[in-house]
Amino acid sequence: MFWRARTTSGKAICLSDQFPGIKVEEVMRGQVAFVGLPPVDLGTGEIDWTANPHGNRSWALNLHALRWMGRLVGAYEQSGERVCLERAADITAQWLRANPRDGAGVSPWAWAEHAVALRAPALVCLSEHVHTRPLWDSLAEHGQVLANPALYREGHNHGLDQDIALLVVACRLGRARWRDLAVRRMTASAELAIDAQGVLHEQAPRYGLYVHRRLGVALRAIRESGTEPPERLLARRRALETYVAHATQPDGRLVPIGDSPADTRADGFPHSGPTVRVFDGGYVFGRTAWNDPDSAYYSIRFGPGRRLHGHEDHLGITYSARGRRILVETGFHSYERTGYVTWTRSPEAHNVPIPTAGTFHPGTPTHLLSSAITPSRQSFDLADEAYGVRRTRRVLINHGPDWMAIHDTVASGTLRSTFHLDPSLKLLSRGEGAVVLGDDGGFHVTLLHFPGEGEAIRPGLVSTGYLRTAENVTVLSPEAQSVLTVIVPHNG
Repeated sequence: MFWRARTTSGKAICLSDQFPGIKVEEVMRGQVAFVGLPPVDLGTGEIDWTANPHGNRSWALNLHALRWMGRLVGAYEQSGERVCLERAADITAQWLRANPRDGAGVSPWAWAEHAVALRAPALVCLSEHVHTRPLWDSLAEHGQVLANPALYREGHNHGLDQDIALLVVACRLGRARWRDLAVRRMTASAELAIDAQGVLHEQAPRYGLYVHRRLGVALRAIRESGTEPPERLLARRRALETYVAHATQPDGRLVPIGDSPADTRADGFPHSGPTVRVFDGGYVFGRTAWNDPDSAYYSIRFGPGRRLHGHEDHLGITYSARGRRILVETGFHSYERTGYVTWTRSPEAHNVPIPTAGTFHPGTPTHLLSSAITPSRQSFDLADEAYGVRRTRRVLINHGPDWMAIHDTVASGTLRSTFHLDPSLKLLSRGEGAVVLGDDGGFHVTLLHFPGEGEAIRPGLVSTGYLRTAENVTVLSPEAQSVLTVIVPHNG
């Protein structure tokens, strides 16, 4: 059954504990479940690698990444159950036969650059126990693809996964040049992707968390390869921790900015020092206290134009007080190509001022003009010309008592400010420029508008997690050249 490679081989750095969890008994009987979707029966015979029964891009990627196969290898190493190893070997042999690179009828996900990066470490794990010519040849082919500069995603989380994969393949095949290339690229890419303050340029805190975790895997792989990680790489990972900590709301979940699901937790990140932090990469994060679930919390977006996993959310605000979410992002739903997903990235899906005339110019930067920060009160002035006319926003946040004031202006014409309220808040009353909402626990919030007539209240839909939504209330301010909105949380 097995073939011993004559080519020089080295250490198999197996990171199987980093693969997503599976239910071993399900996979053994031919079922797989990815990205929270219902299990799919692939059968125990020949697998259809072109299948995508849920019509979901992430599901198809996970099928071809074979990390579920890698978990079977880990299960074998823990239990000694050889049937797990034999099943892993059979799945891989099937994949290799059915998915030649550039082969006719092969799924486009088979050799997508991220699938290659995620699959290669699983193949390395298998290669420690299974020695066949097709597997060894495929490792070499994966290494060639991973080392190809034309396919490399520098400064991107996919690039980091490519570097990790190239490193472990290089060590397994005894390719010192590939190993050194992986570490050099990893370091340079981290310095491109993460600024000195720790902001990840992919514009979504969830990806800051992902890159931090993957850098941890990378550091482990570098050490297992017999060397020490470069200090420059360690420094960027430490800086990233600061960004993630400040982007974590008092309830332990990341603020859902950009492609960040609203239910993503980021527990355990070290934090100390100032409770308000301005990051030059385009974020203000503020809270009244660390380690207090009832702390007030807010975020404000500015900075470079949209890129990668960012949304058109400049001037956007989120706000919580007394442990309750008030202003929320419409958020991240999925990577599917639907009208709703496209809309979630638009300005209208965020808490921003929108001029009633003019054309929106995607990717326009927003400037933080000034800021004043004291323990009990903070203010920030921002401006851009995203609609071809100057729009400005001044945000004033007060603590003890908690309230927020937002003053929006446009140089000519009029605007309306959009506010998306948390799904827990239901409309209680409106009139004379005041909108009152509340939850079942007696928490209320009042939105006061000046001018005081002409606001609109609409049903909305926000993303509460991957492929999940909830109905909410969206409030549009009166239409005017200058609009002041005061948000006051209080008990009923």
